[in-house]
Amino acid sequence: MRYELFSIGPITIYGYGFMIALGVLAALLTASYRAKKAGLSTDLIFNLTILCVLGGFLGAKILYIITEWKSLMETKSLLDDLKNGFVVYGGIIAGILTAVIYCRHKKVSALEYIDLAIPSVAIAQGLGRVGCFMSGCCYGRPTDAWYGVVFTDSPFAPLNVKLIPTQLFSSIGDLLIAAILILAARKKPNKGVITSGYLLLYGVGRFLIEILRNDPRGNVGALSTSQFISIFMVAAGIVMMYLSCKGRFMSSKAEKEDEAKESEDK
Repeated sequence: MRYELFSIGPITIYGYGFMIALGVLAALLTASYRAKKAGLSTDLIFNLTILCVLGGFLGAKILYIITEWKSLMETKSLLDDLKNGFVVYGGIIAGILTAVIYCRHKKVSALEYIDLAIPSVAIAQGLGRVGCFMSGCCYGRPTDAWYGVVFTDSPFAPLNVKLIPTQLFSSIGDLLIAAILILAARKKPNKGVITSGYLLLYGVGRFLIEILRNDPRGNVGALSTSQFISIFMVAAGIVMMYLSCKGRFMSSKAEKEDEAKESEDK
């Protein structure tokens, strides 16, 4: 675990930030490669990645402020907390909304591009969770199990205490989700199937991993904020999967025009 990787003069490279950057790069390369094979625009994928990263970070920060507003107002290190705090679900929601808005602006099928990009999102999340492990945030409950880890240099995790490595469990889960979705995409399912699969798999996985986590988080009753959101995410995934399998999602404007033209030719 390395909270700080190295320094170049006054610039310090942190493990978390490095892994986030690596995750974004891996997501971009993977999505671009798959877009080229699928005959989709790699330029649009590049622009979509940049915009969704920006929108995702903003959404993750906003949701963090909403869920931790009370503690943020009470703490003496308000600026530090605002700098470090993010809630992944806020990033997912904002990232998807950003993709929909951009694709509508470009008059292409938002769902087609989201289906292609969503496995790459899971890859980025998987690498990002390694960054969580390196910094010690998002840590798990104390344990005596063989897989427990001890943090000795972290500003977030309790030091010299054996903890469940929930960050690594999340990373493995995210990468597994990415692999499942990429394999499923090869069968060319209906639009929305891959995206709904992500909502289902990530929602269930996140709900379960929250049980093992022990870091300070917001809550809604007996549930953590992320567990509460997971319920709606899974419900949305179920509905979307049903509609996708029925082929009820609309085509893009360009596709509709092509279909109309084909009908006239016939």
